[in-house]
Amino acid sequence: MRHILLTLAIVLTCFATARAADRPNILFIIFDDWGWQHAGAYGSTWVKTPNFDRVAREGVLFKNAFTSNPKCSPCRASILTGRNTWQLKEAVSHNGYFPAGFEVYPDLLERSGYSVGLTGKGWGPGDFRELAKRTRNPAGPSFDEHRSTPPASGIGRNDYGKNFDAFLAQKAKDKPFCFWMGFQEPHRGYELNSGVRLGKKLADVTVPPYLPDTALVRGDLADYAIEVEWADAFIGQALASLESRGELENTLVVVTSDHGMPFPFVKGQIHEDGFRLPLAMRWGKNIKPGRVVEDFINVRDFAPTWLELAGLAPHPQMTGRSLAAILRSPQSGWIENRAEMLVGKERHDLGRPHNLGYPVRALRTKDFLYVHNFHPDRWPAGNPESDFGNVDGSPTKEFLKAIGGHFYDLSFGKRQPDELFDLRTDPAGVNNLAHDLAHAGTLAAMRARMMQLLTEEQDPRALGQAAIFDTYQYVGGGGNKSYANWLKAQEEKQKLSASEGAPKADPMPKKGNRKQATPVKQP
Repeated sequence: MRHILLTLAIVLTCFATARAADRPNILFIIFDDWGWQHAGAYGSTWVKTPNFDRVAREGVLFKNAFTSNPKCSPCRASILTGRNTWQLKEAVSHNGYFPAGFEVYPDLLERSGYSVGLTGKGWGPGDFRELAKRTRNPAGPSFDEHRSTPPASGIGRNDYGKNFDAFLAQKAKDKPFCFWMGFQEPHRGYELNSGVRLGKKLADVTVPPYLPDTALVRGDLADYAIEVEWADAFIGQALASLESRGELENTLVVVTSDHGMPFPFVKGQIHEDGFRLPLAMRWGKNIKPGRVVEDFINVRDFAPTWLELAGLAPHPQMTGRSLAAILRSPQSGWIENRAEMLVGKERHDLGRPHNLGYPVRALRTKDFLYVHNFHPDRWPAGNPESDFGNVDGSPTKEFLKAIGGHFYDLSFGKRQPDELFDLRTDPAGVNNLAHDLAHAGTLAAMRARMMQLLTEEQDPRALGQAAIFDTYQYVGGGGNKSYANWLKAQEEKQKLSASEGAPKADPMPKKGNRKQATPVKQP
């Protein structure tokens, strides 16, 4: 009997070990503020990304990947929980609280036997301790000891490659791992003219149609490009580390971003380049190389995918859909015909009276983007007196404020309740067709479909419970400081006017006013 029990124990141990070996490692690499079109795999010639391109070439490139909310912490909350941000209570806001009561995939994988870790930026900015009672970032325990010497002062000093090596060195060899590599690049600020200093030529830069084509804007884009390229090099280091350890072929390598580039009209805004993401995945022989997938992918699809690949049941909180079948398919093009995408936002950085947000919901299809602005009376980028607090400070921002006109209006001006963009002829989404009678049927159909989907997702804004969003507390700085300073100055002038007959308070700053508040550094 003892021999039988011993044999059974050995068999069970071997079976468990084999099952563990079948579970892939997961290396999740996320840039901060990297636009989807700025990679060689997507056709860029002026932003060089050889390592992202390698992941795409040896795996699968996704043409239509999207965030549910184009700001850092809301997007990352979607990634971690597998839910859209309007399903995440406090996590819908930028620089707010991570909510209690939601599981995150690193914890679920860790409890199932994975080693987990993080270097760089995980979930944030915001507070994950008070409500969620977490002692570590929701993305995992941090490995940030090693520092690098970057070529420009605007680039962070985290040595992501060495910190990944430190994690691999300490993890148990018999355990699969799940590691989050969170680049801080190309988040602002940038060293002015660092792009040209490091070899970029302004003539090579491609300027999108929502920004003016000037040397100043080209220089700002060049400064952004060298930060993308700096981060891309760490992808190569990570692949080399895995290869040297014999782990590369059993590691699912995922590279993406949290939203578009930190320029006016893009970051934090419900525009095509604001919420569309770069995305490529490599997984040895498990993914046929060189594939290009058209299906619409949302960042909330990641968590259920990782769980399925790890052999775990889907968590009931997760509303995303696993991508496992798409990854394993040998086909390119439309695999599961996922051709609809919801996106939206509530409150990002502050900068409006009473700290109100700018609520938006949108529906993206193959051909059109429909956007509904619930409060078109508000300023979408924050009030002018807050220096448009939901737009990062930059030379480009200051230039648009100075010149006014068309580009100013695109980035900072108030918007119509409904917006409709035909992406077949207007891929950047700058020409609003909502009032074109030829598109009235399309607009009505997309509005109805969007509200149907939001109701199914129990979005409070679709259920008549929108007031809840403005009760969520903000814990950061951002544009609210500028607004508070402006408001205080106006109150003081009003007091002087009443008591001494002094001139009345300044009116709201006009377009192109060079005396608007100085930019506030974004968190």
